[in-house]
Amino acid sequence: MRFFSIVLLVLAGLAAWLLYDANRSLSEPLVLTPEHKLHVPSGANLRGLSEQLQADGVIERAEYLYAYARWKKLAHRIKAGEYALSSGMNSFDLLDLLVQGKAVQYRLTLVEGWNMRQVRQALLQTERLEDDLSSLDDSQLLQQLGIEESYLLPEGLFMPDTYQFTAGDKASTILARAQSAMHLYLQQAWEKRDPASPLKSAYEALVLASIVEKETGVASERATIAGVFSRRLIKGMRLQTDPTVIYGLGPDFDGDIRRKDLTTDTEYNTYTRHGLPPTPIALAGREAVDAALHPESGSSLFFVSKGDGSHQFSETLKDHEAAVRKYQLKR
Repeated sequence: MRFFSIVLLVLAGLAAWLLYDANRSLSEPLVLTPEHKLHVPSGANLRGLSEQLQADGVIERAEYLYAYARWKKLAHRIKAGEYALSSGMNSFDLLDLLVQGKAVQYRLTLVEGWNMRQVRQALLQTERLEDDLSSLDDSQLLQQLGIEESYLLPEGLFMPDTYQFTAGDKASTILARAQSAMHLYLQQAWEKRDPASPLKSAYEALVLASIVEKETGVASERATIAGVFSRRLIKGMRLQTDPTVIYGLGPDFDGDIRRKDLTTDTEYNTYTRHGLPPTPIALAGREAVDAALHPESGSSLFFVSKGDGSHQFSETLKDHEAAVRKYQLKR
């Protein structure tokens, strides 16, 4: 009987020592290099991660970290991502960081006026963002994002904005969020549209908004420009806007639009065709969407750039030609 008592005392002492040593080890500051970052891949488990941290010399005893996490029922709650580890952190802090998913956040901005080629390039060139789109053509891209097949192209379907992501996120997740944001905003804006608008659908509003976005150099002119285009649509006049022609030229455009470009028919040439082009020509921001759906009233049917980002608006062709001579030909 005395023997078993001694054994129990020894075991109790050993348990107490292990608890003490585990607490000491877990409380020790992590051994870090300057600006140390820990990458936790998707599907990683804490046991393997703990062993790797011990092998790298970051923690002292992998089994203590894993056992503590199991005891607290946290072992299966760690989240993938890239984590910045700072001086003074210990294993308790590290586990809390992993469970809360406080991964390093990176940013990618989709800019108003960008076309789809520029969007793809930005996604491809963004570090720490996994490329899962560059091998897909436009049709496959729409399918990957689950966008309804009625859209001809992905052009203009994404909300220009700044999006946060963590290392290892897929490029498609950024576009999915941007498309969802645009769809929601566009549908809400369409419900509040000016009843006098000549636009027949929310998609047409997006097409016009993209043209307004490309034509606008001064924010205060968006609704004025939208008013000109809306009146031309109502009157059956061609829109005659250079950005659509340039978009139709695609990569062949060399930066200098010529008379032959304006007279060569394409489905995006609004000098040769009536109505809106078949798709948006760029990313349109919220303000451009609002302008397209709430165009400024007035009687102007023409505008020409003054060369400083602003425009001269005219009601008659005669006044417009005079403005062209003043601001374009003279310059």
